[in-house]
Amino acid sequence: MNRPFALLGFLLPALALAQSPIINISGAKFRPVPLAAPAPMVADASARASTEDFDAALMLDLNVLGIFQVLERKGFLADTKEGLTAASIQFNRWADVGAEALVKTQLSRQGETLRAELRLFNVGAAKEELKLSEEVPADQPRRLAHKLADALYKHYTREPGPFASSRIAYVRKAGDAREVWVADWDGSNAQSVVRSGLNLLPALAPGSGAVAYTSYASGQPDIYLTRLGNRASPLVKRGRMATGVAFSPDGQRIAYSLSEGEGAQLWVADADGSNARKVTDTPSMINSSPSWSPDGKRLAFVSNRFGNPQVFVMNADGSGVQRLTYQGNYNQTPDWSPRGDLIAFTARDERNAFDLFTVEVATRKVTRLTQDQGNNEEPVFAPNGRLIMFTSTRDGGKRLYVMTTDGQSQVPLPVDKGTFYTPSWGRVGGR
Repeated sequence: MNRPFALLGFLLPALALAQSPIINISGAKFRPVPLAAPAPMVADASARASTEDFDAALMLDLNVLGIFQVLERKGFLADTKEGLTAASIQFNRWADVGAEALVKTQLSRQGETLRAELRLFNVGAAKEELKLSEEVPADQPRRLAHKLADALYKHYTREPGPFASSRIAYVRKAGDAREVWVADWDGSNAQSVVRSGLNLLPALAPGSGAVAYTSYASGQPDIYLTRLGNRASPLVKRGRMATGVAFSPDGQRIAYSLSEGEGAQLWVADADGSNARKVTDTPSMINSSPSWSPDGKRLAFVSNRFGNPQVFVMNADGSGVQRLTYQGNYNQTPDWSPRGDLIAFTARDERNAFDLFTVEVATRKVTRLTQDQGNNEEPVFAPNGRLIMFTSTRDGGKRLYVMTTDGQSQVPLPVDKGTFYTPSWGRVGGR
């Protein structure tokens, strides 16, 4: 959704930024920054109604990013009336609770515009490190928080944040129906795509906001494409079971699985479904769940060509097939990180429980991310490759969770309990 609201504030001058430490998340010496984030202040009474949603979203973002140790507010010692500027802050009181960084926010409202000012302080140096201001329509306080969290993440890592410019799609059970929904990354502002019938495996088209999904609307599984508010149209309608559509990172191509006799083969086509060509040819074997590499040159997929389902990679034209997983006898739902280094997948262990793993593409090293917390399935990377969303039954039902790529900071999304399936997480341009 295009919004005419631009960034109002900017980072400190280049010299000050150069003096700030850069967090290497992948480094062996990585340590989360102890961060204090007191409740937001308000510059005018009209902004007060937005503070609860804004604060909840900001705290969620800070906790799941994985680079902060967010300190409990109940232990704060500073005066609650402390101001927004360095001159008004008693830094020793923040140091006493273990904070190395302090984030202050203030909301204000003018008409239908909500504005937030953020200031980040180095507690030990008693110095302001970052100052910025953002604004959004007044009915989007959570989106405002996501923009600030992204700015903090970029300040510390020099990498883009995963929140404000991304959306998710997912399937939700509603009686006998399986509905497709899209929402902001945290599940807020959810909108239905299709609410009747059996609909499966949604995929967000990069940058456009379009959603593709498998539907039994015609009585057999075909792949449809739609944009919110528009009527869905067939994307792949071949008279055979078509499932698991995946868009290439540039949005120019799709890959999908098409049934063939007792098996299923992978196909690659242009984004409108034209120029389709088969890229696997293993009669009576099942090839499914394609996922593109970030450069669009390769595909990860699942195949049972050697017996049990395992994760493979190949060139997008079907050449150069390589088996990637050898551990376990039931590996499925691969998702290739936008960073290119990892593929996340679901595996069934020796107790018939489903858990999440990653495999390094270069070395085939497998790392377990979840264990002894119900069934955990269907991983999908954030657009910046630093977080993974998945489904879990650990709290009853089947909910959406998010965690870092090493399995830390596993947090449920703040949505109503229900039964959720197959999230897709993509960047949406212009939001």
